[in-house]
Amino acid sequence: MTDAGQPTEPSQPEPGLRPPVAERIEALTTAVAIHVRELRTARGWSLDELAGRSGVSKGMLVQVEGARTNPSVGTLARIGEAFGVTVARLLEPDTDRTVRICPADQAPVLWQGPSGGFGRLLSGVNEPDFVEVWEWRLEPGDTYQSASHAPGTREILHVLAGTLTVTVDRHEYRVPTGHTIDFRADRWHGYQPDGPHPARAMMTVVMPPGEWDRRQSTRDPGPPAAHRRPP
Repeated sequence: MTDAGQPTEPSQPEPGLRPPVAERIEALTTAVAIHVRELRTARGWSLDELAGRSGVSKGMLVQVEGARTNPSVGTLARIGEAFGVTVARLLEPDTDRTVRICPADQAPVLWQGPSGGFGRLLSGVNEPDFVEVWEWRLEPGDTYQSASHAPGTREILHVLAGTLTVTVDRHEYRVPTGHTIDFRADRWHGYQPDGPHPARAMMTVVMPPGEWDRRQSTRDPGPPAAHRRPP
């Protein structure tokens, strides 16, 4: 659950969850822990170095590598961008990826809105290009806000139902059913449904190759005042 649609760090699964759900969350948390640790040690980075490059606190990274937290999509994106890999790369199981079919109910839900909306990662590849495919559903009252991604990242959203308001660099764009929006995602951006009905969209994220050190970038003024959470 989030405050005003802002991603937060989800807690560990509740004991009352159905075993298959709890098992999937545990498997994803373990996969992320293994991949982050292996990617970091392969580069010879300390936790402090990864924290600086990603903008994720050292304490959170300790929790992630220890498989003691289920990190938010924002945290996963920042870690992945620091390594130059997709979020899907951090979540993938250690199996042959020549062919893979992922059932809809196994696609990880990485964001949940306060009104019941969700964003789930359907698939992603890391070679030869970095691409992710997402499904988004935003209910009235849901707002998703994202900090800037790595320079050159683009997002393409095709609205399947409802009308989506997409904010890019403080400019709002109304995207009705059947329309597609393509924009540079290396700046602050956000989505929310326009009107009393939910909005559904498929999103493709195309990332440039290479690691990204956030300490070298000053771009990302943050959301306009109307979209900021109250202190």
